[in-house]
Amino acid sequence: MMKKKSIPASKPFLILFLCQIISALDVPLDSKLLEELSQPPTITHQSPKDYIVDPRENIVIQCEAKGKPPPSFSWTRNGTHFDIDKDAQVTMKPNSGTLVVNIMNGGKAEAYEGVYQCTARNERGAAISNNIVIRPSRSPLWTKEKLEPHQVREGDSLVLHCRPPVGLPPPIIFWMDNAFQRLPQSERVSQGLNGDLYFSNVQPEDTREDYICYARFNHTQTIQQKQPISVKVFSMDSLNDTIAANLSDTDIYGAKPVTERQPVLLTPTGSTSTKVELRGNVLLLECIAAGLPTPVIRWIKEGGELPANRTFFENFKKTLKIIDVSEADSGNYKCIARNTLGSVHHVISVTVKAAPYWITAPRNLVLSPGEDGTLICRANGNPKPSISWLANGVPIAIAPEDPSRKVDGDTIIFSHVQERSSAVYQCNASNEYGYLLANAFVNVLAEPPRILTPANKLYQVIADSPALLDCAYFGSPKPEIEWFKGVKGSILRGNEYVFHDNGTLEIPVAQKDSTGTYTCVARNELGKIQNEVRLEIKDPTMIIKQPEYKVVQRYGQVSFECIIKHDSTLLPTVIWLKDNDELPDDERFLVGKDNLTIMNVTDKDDGTYTCIVNTTLDSVSASAVLTVVAAPPTPAIIYARPNPPFDLELTGQLERSIELSWIPGDENNSPITHFVIEYEDGLHEPGVWHYQTEVPGTQTTVQLKLSPYVNYSFRVVAVNKIGRSQPSEPSEQYLTKSASPDENPANVQGIGSEPDNLVITWESLKGFQSNGPGLQYKVSWRQKDVDDEWTSVIVANVSKYIVSGTPTFVPYEIKVQALNDLGYAPEPSEVIGHSGEDLPMVAPGNVQVHVINSTLAKVHWDPVPLKTVRGHLQGYKVYYWKVQSLSRRSRRHVEKNILTFRGNKTFGMLPGLEPYSSYKLNVRVVNGKGEGPASPDKLFKTPEGVPSSPSYLKITNPTLDSLTLEWGSPTHPNGVLTSYILKFQPINNTHELGPLVEIRIPANESSLILKNLNYSTRYKFYFNAQTSVGSGSQITEEAVTIMDEGKMAGILHPAVGTGKVQPLYPRIRNVTTAAAETYANISWEYEGPDHANFYVEYGVAGSKEDWKKEIVNGSRSFFVLKGLTPGTAYKVRVGAEGLSGFRSSEDVFETGPAMASRQVDIATQGWFIGLMCAVALLILILLIVCFIRRNKGGKYPVKEKEDAHADPEIQPMKEDDGTFGEYSDAEDHKPLKKGSRTPSDRTVKKEDSDDSLVDYGEGVNGQFNEDGSFIGQYSGKKEKEPAEGNESSEAPSPVNAMNSFV
Repeated sequence: MMKKKSIPASKPFLILFLCQIISALDVPLDSKLLEELSQPPTITHQSPKDYIVDPRENIVIQCEAKGKPPPSFSWTRNGTHFDIDKDAQVTMKPNSGTLVVNIMNGGKAEAYEGVYQCTARNERGAAISNNIVIRPSRSPLWTKEKLEPHQVREGDSLVLHCRPPVGLPPPIIFWMDNAFQRLPQSERVSQGLNGDLYFSNVQPEDTREDYICYARFNHTQTIQQKQPISVKVFSMDSLNDTIAANLSDTDIYGAKPVTERQPVLLTPTGSTSTKVELRGNVLLLECIAAGLPTPVIRWIKEGGELPANRTFFENFKKTLKIIDVSEADSGNYKCIARNTLGSVHHVISVTVKAAPYWITAPRNLVLSPGEDGTLICRANGNPKPSISWLANGVPIAIAPEDPSRKVDGDTIIFSHVQERSSAVYQCNASNEYGYLLANAFVNVLAEPPRILTPANKLYQVIADSPALLDCAYFGSPKPEIEWFKGVKGSILRGNEYVFHDNGTLEIPVAQKDSTGTYTCVARNELGKIQNEVRLEIKDPTMIIKQPEYKVVQRYGQVSFECIIKHDSTLLPTVIWLKDNDELPDDERFLVGKDNLTIMNVTDKDDGTYTCIVNTTLDSVSASAVLTVVAAPPTPAIIYARPNPPFDLELTGQLERSIELSWIPGDENNSPITHFVIEYEDGLHEPGVWHYQTEVPGTQTTVQLKLSPYVNYSFRVVAVNKIGRSQPSEPSEQYLTKSASPDENPANVQGIGSEPDNLVITWESLKGFQSNGPGLQYKVSWRQKDVDDEWTSVIVANVSKYIVSGTPTFVPYEIKVQALNDLGYAPEPSEVIGHSGEDLPMVAPGNVQVHVINSTLAKVHWDPVPLKTVRGHLQGYKVYYWKVQSLSRRSRRHVEKNILTFRGNKTFGMLPGLEPYSSYKLNVRVVNGKGEGPASPDKLFKTPEGVPSSPSYLKITNPTLDSLTLEWGSPTHPNGVLTSYILKFQPINNTHELGPLVEIRIPANESSLILKNLNYSTRYKFYFNAQTSVGSGSQITEEAVTIMDEGKMAGILHPAVGTGKVQPLYPRIRNVTTAAAETYANISWEYEGPDHANFYVEYGVAGSKEDWKKEIVNGSRSFFVLKGLTPGTAYKVRVGAEGLSGFRSSEDVFETGPAMASRQVDIATQGWFIGLMCAVALLILILLIVCFIRRNKGGKYPVKEKEDAHADPEIQPMKEDDGTFGEYSDAEDHKPLKKGSRTPSDRTVKKEDSDDSLVDYGEGVNGQFNEDGSFIGQYSGKKEKEPAEGNESSEAPSPVNAMNSFV
């Protein structure tokens, strides 16, 4: 009795032969069968539903389908027929439904927006694609808006809005500065999902003027930039100083210090919000909070846990990200922002909806006439999707009636189908969030039986194993299968056979008598067919002598046996394993035909050894354990390199081989691991030994392969673990016979050096490769793809041949064949070369320039025809140069820039352009020879940009309440200047900034007088230029109004209880140096409170070493630095103790060069001693005279002026240079020497007294000794000379100098 069963899971290779269900035919994947069977259309490839295209590129709307006969294609656009023949810009690919809209040749992408649907139709039905919505991508420019600077108090929150232009698809937002560096983000400062930049609290370091939001549109590869946003953070101390400057003495003032605040949510607002997300999407929830200290964000899900493995925290835990969301992720998510002062929370109610998704998609149905079947279309979603059916693309309600079908909701039931019932059905599942469309055909076939298993196929099986004989078939209706043994045997029946549904015959236990021919017969009502296969039963493989357990002493030898018996027609392979892994890569392991031998056993050889025998049909194995034990103690052994082998003998001489044997030398207690055989070619390279081969240490003979025409000598080297032996004595020589070459030259190339030649090169054969005398080369060539004969030439002793008179850059087939006196080498392989290149003939055409912004442009060109390149296309070069600046008409030397674009590119970017300038460019094609002609020059202009900083800013003519500002226009205006912006603010005694005042100045002005300023006040100025695009970089300067001395004297001692103290402005200025070889006199001027303790810091200029510090005794305003190195540049600065880092600006001086030592010490010369005594006496007399005259009330220039005024401290100022006119010495006014300094505000104050040593620094007639005392002669008065620029230098009168010291 026959029985049927399914193939066991342990036999997956049988699944290909099983049918799925009886009610529907399963068409086998047989290519020949599929080509013959009729089949309705099936859509195989289509564009996505939402298809965003690049408006600059051709639009390709894909629609591919298969069917028998091949289907035809049609399209609808926006629900109506789309006649592509009437649109010259639209073509359909051959044998395809794919549409190509030619945008690059004049079409506009916007004209082809719409909803497209493809229909593939043949005589068996029509399949339709999804609705493909075509939309061109958009990257609009930023709308212009006036951005006011943000002025924020330290510790407050701040939001910088990005508001990017609406693009398709939406842009990617990021914030950077003017240097194109990403702005650092942290828990305190971060970017929100909407692109805005959030500050939980601002700090002084957040002050900057280049917060720039960028929008990157990936589809069009463009980046749009928002105008920079300026942020100014005011600290509490600066606010207090500003308030103090504006309140009266009795007012109570002061801003509160930076106070900590509990968290407040910046986004989202309120306590609750809702969020709807679709199933399968990424859920992003965001909470950003303000507060001080910066709040920390934590997320929880109310009534549940956040999903593991799908939850991620981003943006410093401000964003909760859940991937692949499902309906189970719906619920309330709470974000909690907390700092040390408290917390705030927000609950987001998340609802997960779902676009339709398949539960059971309809599957193709192949039926026989009269059979029944069903198409099932089940989908789910939230809300529940509605199901609708179409037949051949037409709603089933209005489609032609078919009595064999019945629609029951999501199922179509087919009963007693006929061939005319073939059709393609579409199932549409849709809800408010989307739709699914699936095509499934019903194909009714009437086909006679076919057997797909090859005829006379041979099956080989090991005895007592299952045998599976295939009979793959197809027919409609489904054929019945019967099996026979032998050509005229009876039908097979009984329990010893199993008949599978796919036609396979299984013999569960095959015996020797199962061998024979088996016939498979397939029949249905349309016909009958049969096929024969053969079965052979093989003897099983067996291990008749298995490996046995072994115990061996360390450093001994052991052997395992593995003797096998197998079917004579099968070829076995034997593999040995150690501990179920490959044997160690060690020459001590020797694998023989029937055994495994291990030499010199060590402890690591312990383990299990397995012998595995494999044939094509079966596999057997056996194992044994090896145990290694310690060897008995032995006397100390001396190990050394082996002695050289000896008694070398050559036997079995043949033309291409010989046998070499030898006797090993003494091993010297270390086994020989291998022998190295070397040879000498006495004919071509006498005296040079080459490696030939190596053999194991147990082998003393070797069969060597030889080359023709070589005079061989051999020697052998023995190797053990200690090292190599000396080489053996050479063997006798053996000269092999000559023969034709065995190989041809390598590395054959053909490259032209000139436009009309072809240079063929190759690597010459080495001497022993020649195989005989008279080595030559046959060089052959012919033009490729031309019906031409080979041209050949034979050359010798060269590796190059030049073919002249060739066409320019055409391909050639080349071959080089070796030959000698005995004949040719084998036929060589052909290589392709090219004759020489020439310069390209034509220039690229249709050069177009698209200016992207003021510094970047994109250039397009059409590629040149490859035939005109006349060489290997290497790329294109773009030459571009600035013609002139549109804001300045002056021309300059034209400097051309060159950019190279490799390959066949047809566009490139031109960076680094100057704004508001006129440029020209041309494009040239480049090959290996050089550049082709240039395209016509293309003129383009860059738009305006922001200007550079003004070229200079000078502050002159300080008075009590005014300053004069002068400036130069920007070096690079980058456009038409619209105005200048001046901002200034006072600086108080603690170097803090007061309120900022802003003034807009017309662009045609170059100077300005600022009035109504405070006296004796330092101001900081910020100055920049503007174009219509925006503000440029600013420059800064500082200046001081001069002091009202009367008022200054009145505020030195403020009254107690007034509520505030009028500020003093300490300052150290006019640091002056007078340097000698090893010392320098440092002097300075000081303004500020009395009794300041000064210090001097100095170091080598340009060095990174720490400053050295010297303390000045008392309140002196000079100091002598000693121990300096001659000829060295030093930096120096002066500071005051207790004034919170208050110090002067740096000055640089250089010590004098070292004087060469003399052989005679002049200090011991009599004439020198006499001269010094005379000078000392003269100085003493002069001092006495001066002292007497002073005591007698003699009138000197200073004394005369003092007598003319009651109050010597209040002196009028000269209007021309700001000096004290009454103290001016008209004849001693000289230009400044090196090392002199003038005040930065171009003024001289009351404290600039004549007795300051500053005035003597490097003077014409005075200098310092090392102890700081003053020496020198005094010159008479001279006429006053003008100083450079606005500076003035007033030399001190000698009388005043004496008054300071007497």
